[in-house]
Amino acid sequence: MIKEYKTISEVVGPLMLVKDVENVTYDELGEITLPSGEKRLCKVLEVNGSNALVQLFESSTGINLKESTVKFLGRGTELAVSPDMLGRVFDGMGRPKDGGPEIIAEKRKDINGLPMNPAARDYPSEFIQTGVSAIDGLNTLVRGQKLPIFSASGLPHADLAAQIARQAKVRGGEEGNFAVVFAAIGITHEEAEFFASDFRKTGAIDRTVLFMNLANDPAVERIATPRMALTAAEYLAFDLGMHVLVILTDITNYAEALREVSAARKEVPGRRGYPGYLYTDLATMYERAGRKRGYDGSITMIPILTMPEDDKTHPIPDLTGYITEGQIILSRDLYRKGIKPPIDVLPSLSRLKDKGIGEGKTREDHADTMNQLFSAYAKGKEALELVTILGEAALTDTDLKYAKFSQAFEKQYVSQGYDTDRTIEETLSIGWKLLEMLPKSELKRIKDEYIEKYLGK
Repeated sequence: MIKEYKTISEVVGPLMLVKDVENVTYDELGEITLPSGEKRLCKVLEVNGSNALVQLFESSTGINLKESTVKFLGRGTELAVSPDMLGRVFDGMGRPKDGGPEIIAEKRKDINGLPMNPAARDYPSEFIQTGVSAIDGLNTLVRGQKLPIFSASGLPHADLAAQIARQAKVRGGEEGNFAVVFAAIGITHEEAEFFASDFRKTGAIDRTVLFMNLANDPAVERIATPRMALTAAEYLAFDLGMHVLVILTDITNYAEALREVSAARKEVPGRRGYPGYLYTDLATMYERAGRKRGYDGSITMIPILTMPEDDKTHPIPDLTGYITEGQIILSRDLYRKGIKPPIDVLPSLSRLKDKGIGEGKTREDHADTMNQLFSAYAKGKEALELVTILGEAALTDTDLKYAKFSQAFEKQYVSQGYDTDRTIEETLSIGWKLLEMLPKSELKRIKDEYIEKYLGK
């Protein structure tokens, strides 16, 4: 039997203390009824004896200590899931935001799902084509991988996120079995409108589930949003057998909300004021992605975060890098040069790229050309630095060719705009065309048979 309590003793900001409660558990959902009849949701943060500290999902305005009542619902936050979710836009708590009807639930799932058991994991090995050459060709995304994008304030990560969501596809006859779950965390109204209109305009909305949490929504809702998205992804992947790409932007806003709630609970802060359990909290989200043995579907994740002060050692990118399998880094210098997207390929890394490329997955020459392009671009960057210090006269002919190669590489290979969708074959062809700028004797990382077959073709 659900009891209703009139024992609210204190409201401080987003927190409320309810006394003399029975059988209330951590993370349980509660419903506050105001004297006007309005209902608001809350969540139990802490239970101390017969006292429960709850976090409000909405404003505390209008809560009358004597007349307002609280009842605890005996369950955590849940999401109603059904195949009809595809093509819909929800708020951060899973309520429809597109003017459409409520979802008729096939089932209700607790959003605090468990990280995948390592023993049940299947190794990621299939290529996902994003249509972005700097990712597909050099830092390949593999089905079931977690590959974050490290951006910085003012860089166009929103454009890149929308481009990947629009263009991403699995190859090999499973294109119709692919879905995108997009969670926008703590974004502005302008950004929300950009994502929604972009997906509608291109038709990508039909295979996408959008969760939108705005900057003026409560912090506790921001913490729930990525979990809502992952719960929807788990249903699509492991109940319906789909291949799901989850894009979470911006994880920095999520971590800030976590810090805000932690400070409200008067917890001892860790590095930079973030709670000491930030690593554990991020891991419980990131580790829900992957491939499961015995299931056809998979969850691939691209978390996007803005590095505060462009600092890679900041706790959020630092801990994210430990948990995930690599990172794609956006560069301010490339952005100033007009390179779109400004992906800095040298410090970027996909730890699983070797598993998703090669004959039968992309093309036989992929690994060799990738290594040669990395090597040539790095040498070209060094040559350009020498030109700045010593002038062109101090460089050999080969060094000058490398310098020209690196400039052409940025303009033709990395830079492609946000509306160009390149197949992996087009990406590899561009790579071969650029390698023609170098002497044949310099192509030491490519097998002779591939040079004969593809160079100059």
